[in-house]
Amino acid sequence: MDKKEKRPTVLFFDSGVGGFSVYREAKKLLPNWHYLYCFDNAGFPYSEREEESIIHRTLAVCQLINQRYPLDAIVIACNTASTVVLPPLRAAFDIPVIGTVPAIKPASEMTKTKHIGLLATKGTVKRHYVDDLIDKFARDCVVERLGTTKLVEIAEQKIRGHSVDLISLKDELSPWTDMRDLDTLVLGCTHFPLIKDEIQLCLPQIKYFMDPGAAIAKRIKYLLDGKSVRAQGEKHNQMFCTEHFPEESQFKKALHLWGFEFLDVIKID
Repeated sequence: MDKKEKRPTVLFFDSGVGGFSVYREAKKLLPNWHYLYCFDNAGFPYSEREEESIIHRTLAVCQLINQRYPLDAIVIACNTASTVVLPPLRAAFDIPVIGTVPAIKPASEMTKTKHIGLLATKGTVKRHYVDDLIDKFARDCVVERLGTTKLVEIAEQKIRGHSVDLISLKDELSPWTDMRDLDTLVLGCTHFPLIKDEIQLCLPQIKYFMDPGAAIAKRIKYLLDGKSVRAQGEKHNQMFCTEHFPEESQFKKALHLWGFEFLDVIKID
């Protein structure tokens, strides 16, 4: 991209750092764009929140950041939020709003045994939206569902530099341990690609992992590449959170590894 060319500004939003798994695919495909990332740690985890609260917090964050940096696209890099916030966000913004959807369709096309596991948050596995995806694309498959908050917490700890507790991870995945013909796993939470290798150790029978990150990156490129942008993208990529946290100073030191320069706190009601 020419240095004088305006760079699209894309916001990635999640309740935690799981959305990094989506952001890193976009950064890999479109390395010179301007990226913002906000994790609503004051509202974490969204899987334990009511729909109205998720909608309110997501709208508030996106509106505040859009006032500071005119956005060209918003990526809701959170499966739980994507099941409820996309319509109100699209009504509030006249830019592309891209959600994260459990990859049921590609899983149904990939599985050889017709036995699929959907690993997601407790909120996501209960949504009617997921029922509809399975009914539409995976009628000929057995789809196991496992809702977990523990794996989200494990992934959060890993990204903060802590070792993964394999005993806790294996215990959480134990309902699937003896399902020998379970060959395809849908990573239905953006946190889970961050611990995919550890999940593979606990479920060695899984041959195919469905992660939507690369597909979302291609979607961003399709919607914005070559289009006019709202404002000149800043030089530095920026990260936001919604409250201070104990390991903040250590976290800031690792920002550059992900391609970010700064971490700011934004407050929402």
